[in-house]
Amino acid sequence: MTPIDLVRSPVRLTPDPTRRLIRTYLPHEASPIPGEPTRVQRIVGRVLGLTTEERKNTLEEVYLKFDHRISNLEETLLEGFSVVEHLMPGHDDLSTDDRRLIGSYFLHEYTVEGAALTNPSIVAHPDQHGMQPGSLRVVVSLRAVGEGHISSIEFRTGRVDSSGTVDIDDPGRLVHGKRETPLFDKTVFTAKLHELGANTEADRALAPLDEEFTMEDLDSVLAELGSSSSPSPMVQQMIHTIHWLASSNYQLAFAADSVISQRILTPNGPAESRGMEDARFVRFTEDNDESSYYGTYTAFDGFAILPQLIETTDFQTFRVATLNGTGAVNKGVALFPRRVAGRYMALGRADGESNYLMWSDHVRFWNDAHQIQIPVRPWELIQIGNAGAPLETEAGWLLITHGVGPMRQYALGAVLLDLDEPDRLIGRLTEPLLFPADDERDGYVPNVVYSCGSLLHDGNLVIAYGASDTYTGFASVAVDDILGALTPS
Repeated sequence: MTPIDLVRSPVRLTPDPTRRLIRTYLPHEASPIPGEPTRVQRIVGRVLGLTTEERKNTLEEVYLKFDHRISNLEETLLEGFSVVEHLMPGHDDLSTDDRRLIGSYFLHEYTVEGAALTNPSIVAHPDQHGMQPGSLRVVVSLRAVGEGHISSIEFRTGRVDSSGTVDIDDPGRLVHGKRETPLFDKTVFTAKLHELGANTEADRALAPLDEEFTMEDLDSVLAELGSSSSPSPMVQQMIHTIHWLASSNYQLAFAADSVISQRILTPNGPAESRGMEDARFVRFTEDNDESSYYGTYTAFDGFAILPQLIETTDFQTFRVATLNGTGAVNKGVALFPRRVAGRYMALGRADGESNYLMWSDHVRFWNDAHQIQIPVRPWELIQIGNAGAPLETEAGWLLITHGVGPMRQYALGAVLLDLDEPDRLIGRLTEPLLFPADDERDGYVPNVVYSCGSLLHDGNLVIAYGASDTYTGFASVAVDDILGALTPS
């Protein structure tokens, strides 16, 4: 294999424990005793049992310790109170200060990237105004791992110059987005229910709904369905499944005066309650040249994984939806940046160890899949997969891959797919393109380099990669060097 001159960047994105969010904190409730106060009610009772002076001093201490750490602290404390207000009948006459004090007992600071900031993808920024010739503004998505090993999706912005050099902006303070329920497509929703094992009873239950419906419409139908004094276990399970699916599809909107690096996607649905992992973003261009961004990621609820899709045009408003079909299984689904022969294309790993090509007429449905690459080299014999969306070159689709070899070492490779028939493998590297350097081998998961997306700019391939599941690095290499080193397949 012809030697490839790959240059690692000195830029590293490391976990910053000072980047925090405020989250609801509800202490674990043991099995409640009928007729007895719940744990939340007991805590509230203790707070209100303090003397007036004790309550005043405790609230002042909260202000002293947290006012410089939390913006709009007074409003935030009232939001904490609102979480438990419905559990406190007979307390309508509470003072505003008492409400804030109670709220403080049901909030906590959460460090979203205290453990890791890794597994990135990189795409062109939607706004390129004011850029110097040869420079490209970029958005980097990151897997931020915090307390409890729960993953969220963060962003950074920066620039790449004509030599492939990366510069990343300093991020601002993290901000929350506002969750909204979207309009549901009845056909898509019903198809996913069938995939989850629902029977024709679900079709009949949803029959009163229009072809597009809201969460309020759905709640009304389900309320009527469960209005029986003793609905059967089958009906109860069906209602649970429908609610679970609806709650896993949502929209998230951020304030217009925030910047992309302040916005974070944290688990908002039941399917992702234990994490949103390894987002693979791609800038997708339609045949009419209109562009948007898709991000495929793995939702994890502590027991099962579910491939999900993020859609956005501006990284300010995000639509999150489940992926459907027999091909949308396992981790690592990655979309092509445009249609091929009029159809959406994606890569996946249906069997858990090989690369598959999938095609569809609908971006959320994936049933047809064809194996295009199996592990053959020593550094990838355990499994292979994509390392993000394929990149279009004149020679073909350049696909960066990851492989797992002896001692569970992860490395990045590359293959070339035919532009018109992407299921045809043209060439492959016989040796890794990127292997963990000595100073990248130690971390949360040792001996790993892993990427969720690279970028082509001015003849250079810019690779954003995670090192040992701890921090993010960047490397660049001339595309021609890679193409020249490929072995024909």
